Amino acid sequence: MQHPSTTSSAVDQYRELTIRGMILGALITVIFTASNVYLGLKVGLTFASSIPAAVISMAVLKCFQGSNILENNMVQTQASAAGTLSSIIFVLPGLLMIGYWQGFPFWQTTLICVAGGVLGVIFTVPLRHVLVVNSKLPYPEGLAAAEILKAGDHNQPHEGEGDTPQSGVKQIVSGSILSGIFSFLVSGLRVVSESASVWFKAGSAVFQVPMGFSLALLGAGWLVGITGGIAVLLGMFFSWGIAVPYFTSTTPMPENADMVNFAINLWVTKVRYIGAGAIAVAAIWTLITLFKPMLEGMRLSFQAFSSGSDSSESRERVNQDLSPKTMLLIMMVTLIILVATFYSFIASAPISFGLACALVACATIMAFIIGFLVAAASGYMAGLIGSSSSPISSIGIVSIVIISLVFMVIGQSSGIFAMAGGNQFMTALALFTASVVMAISTISNDNLQDLKTGHLVQATPWRQQVALIIGSVVGAIVISPVLELLYNAYGFTGALPRSGMDASQALSAPQATLMTTIAKGIFSHNLEWTYIMAGVCLGIFLVILDIVVKRLRPGCSVPPLAVGMGIYLPASVNMPIFIGTVLSYFCMRHVRKRYTDPKTQERELKATDRRGTLLAAGLIVGESIVGVVMAMLIVVSIALGSGEAPLALNLDHWDKIGQVLGLVFFISAIVILVRQIMKK
Repeated sequence: MQHPSTTSSAVDQYRELTIRGMILGALITVIFTASNVYLGLKVGLTFASSIPAAVISMAVLKCFQGSNILENNMVQTQASAAGTLSSIIFVLPGLLMIGYWQGFPFWQTTLICVAGGVLGVIFTVPLRHVLVVNSKLPYPEGLAAAEILKAGDHNQPHEGEGDTPQSGVKQIVSGSILSGIFSFLVSGLRVVSESASVWFKAGSAVFQVPMGFSLALLGAGWLVGITGGIAVLLGMFFSWGIAVPYFTSTTPMPENADMVNFAINLWVTKVRYIGAGAIAVAAIWTLITLFKPMLEGMRLSFQAFSSGSDSSESRERVNQDLSPKTMLLIMMVTLIILVATFYSFIASAPISFGLACALVACATIMAFIIGFLVAAASGYMAGLIGSSSSPISSIGIVSIVIISLVFMVIGQSSGIFAMAGGNQFMTALALFTASVVMAISTISNDNLQDLKTGHLVQATPWRQQVALIIGSVVGAIVISPVLELLYNAYGFTGALPRSGMDASQALSAPQATLMTTIAKGIFSHNLEWTYIMAGVCLGIFLVILDIVVKRLRPGCSVPPLAVGMGIYLPASVNMPIFIGTVLSYFCMRHVRKRYTDPKTQERELKATDRRGTLLAAGLIVGESIVGVVMAMLIVVSIALGSGEAPLALNLDHWDKIGQVLGLVFFISAIVILVRQIMKK
């Protein structure tokens, strides 16, 4: 039975962009942005915040009189924009890794995020009509968010089947509590280990059988899916089953060297570069396969800009975008912010005023033009394959290569490289410029998904676009202090704020490390080309393998990018992600076997996937929040001279016991999660 939808005339009377909604959106923004920053720095993954934000919004706003589906839509729109903007961490920490920054300057970091985020919104506004309204692109996340908002609209009747979205907040909270407790035991009391490994030698070759217990990564694995999980496992097997054993058997181990540290050092100095080469090939191939839709997105963007938005349809509420004059004004203000921020970044360098102005102009033009083209491409790809599957990292890699090559030419012709610190300065400027492009790309990738959701629930586009801008600004304000906090508490791989810190606790920031490696290699001509080229050859093989598998077994694939990340990321990070993908696969498979009626099966699959997705989001949020809170305590403890582990119990001879407790907790958590996901 189909219930009649709310009439258009009734929807026209709904309040959309409200003060309480903006305040709630800002609060959710702070939580999800901090969570995404933490998770992104830890493992190089972020989670889509639209659906969890919609669920939380509906649970909170239903306590207030007059709440409605459009107000909830604005809250999730604002929160999703800020959560997406956190992907700028895939580039920005590189400035600390090369030693150019010693922290994250608030105004420079915030303004660069604001400028990139706002431009990401503005660049995709003209695409709404052609890519959202008059398009058959699926927009999977946008459609899913709209369905949840519709099902949770208390102004409409419900059939009462399964969970309602209002009850979904219970899954988020329960997942958060579970992972939060585990994270506190690991990083707070330090009585439980987050990983365990079995090391052994066969001859002189060293092998590792790894295991990680992070519940946040388990949740990330649920969202990744079994295809990506198998690809990650292949990458991990290549690292620790082939490459590391080969290098340890052919490289003499120094006297008195520890077997474990020896193997890890070879993985860092050799095998990770192979992973970087494979990732680069996979990134380029991904862009090649999407070249046609990218060109189509750019064509539509230019066409929309040239034709303007003042059509007769724009008089209707559901067709009202920001006016061209408003967009032009916002772009001019953003351009001024970009110029000022680039100048403040460049002004500290010992170069002439004329050269500084030339560099500012070049950086601004590149950020603007590359950002515009990337926005059109990212918006189209979001509609084609979804925001979560869009190759944002590959766009970042290509962008940093183009920007670095342009600055290389300028640096050589102007003599900057002959100056003391000139190489470091130009590398930093390339990373800083690429961070703007990354912000534009990620926001444009999210923007059209949100506008699709708004189109399906009859929201007013210009109000959504305002909400997206607000979300970008709030998220930008949050990102800098969170980055500063996490850096001072944990440090990043290759960039520790203090001597004597525990490097094993450092956040790996894998994408930022990769982008920095590429930029430094271009400017310094000292990349580990032998291993990178080996990775390139491996990447080409993986691309061919993926093509063959897709042709022989339609619906199956071996994503080269995921295999590369499996090589590049630590094994203790990869294992819980893989287990999460297996958990997702078997839960969905069990549902398919349990229900044979197609309609019932489809309904139960959606309900199971939704419960799993919300629990996964809760696992990520819980561990991330505890990680941020612990970072605050660590920073305060250091300031008071009490050390970097203020709550640690420091139990003697506890390593093995901690690993066993970690394994027991991890298995128990899986059992609890399966019971929650599979409940009837």
